[in-house]
Amino acid sequence: MQILVSGKQLDVGDALRSHVDERLQSGVAKYFSNILDAHVVFSKEGAGYRADCAVHVGQGMNAQASAEAAEIYQAFDQAAERLEKRLRRYKRRLRDHHGHDRPAPDSFTAQNYVLAPESEMEEAPEEFQPVIVAEHSAEIHRRSVGEAVMQMDLAELPVLMFRNSGNGHLNVVYRRPDGHIGWIDLVADGDVADGAVES
Repeated sequence: MQILVSGKQLDVGDALRSHVDERLQSGVAKYFSNILDAHVVFSKEGAGYRADCAVHVGQGMNAQASAEAAEIYQAFDQAAERLEKRLRRYKRRLRDHHGHDRPAPDSFTAQNYVLAPESEMEEAPEEFQPVIVAEHSAEIHRRSVGEAVMQMDLAELPVLMFRNSGNGHLNVVYRRPDGHIGWIDLVADGDVADGAVES
């Protein structure tokens, strides 16, 4: 497993790198021996530190966790513990996802845009266009609804778009304000399919 350790305006020493390497190698390897890579980013957060951990588990599956603490080692250990807890929760399903007889998931690339927040104007002019502040490509993978919910939980995402392996439609799963998971099943002409959940 390739582990990248970096800091945002923070010098990460060899002792911390060694601690991260040992903890991820032993903690994550309990659940999966074939994890491709991991990235840990440390940053200063107020009077304490923040650790963000991301692990690429396999084809289209990523797990993320973060934590804040007064000490940098404590922040990482808490984030690693959260990551291990997620991997333990989905261990069997993730192993099934990596089955050797299963074909590689179909995916396609989609553009992802981040728009600038709207200003406090009374009425927007007709030609008003929001400013795009970031743009990047994202892979849309073929998976079941259960796998999509699992990936959304592992990666701490609020929403995830995927191609449903059962019917081929584009689907979206998202976290609702009440804590439940919503699921939208789109059909080719843009209508919502029967039985899909809308909020």
